[in-house]
Amino acid sequence: MAHVVTEPCFDCKYTNCVVVCPTDAFRDGERMLFIDPESCIDCDHCGAECPTHAIFWEDDVPEPWRYYIALNREMSAICPPIVDRKEPLAGKGETGEA
Repeated sequence: MAHVVTEPCFDCKYTNCVVVCPTDAFRDGERMLFIDPESCIDCDHCGAECPTHAIFWEDDVPEPWRYYIALNREMSAICPPIVDRKEPLAGKGETGEA
């Protein structure tokens, strides 16, 4: 089982989660982040750091967002790794406001 990035990350891309990941499991998509399920060790450091509460254990992903499980697997295979903090999309700060 792995962690999964879901809907609240779309068009945000906070990277608080990226810098605490001990296995560099995050991948940098154009409009959101993804977690490589093969690299994730289920440590939950990322979930605690996500300001939008977009990261869930695979079994706990809310029903409307279950398709993100497959999307994370698919996109993590083609998106580059991300290990450093970057500015969120649209100049959003810690509060999520532009």
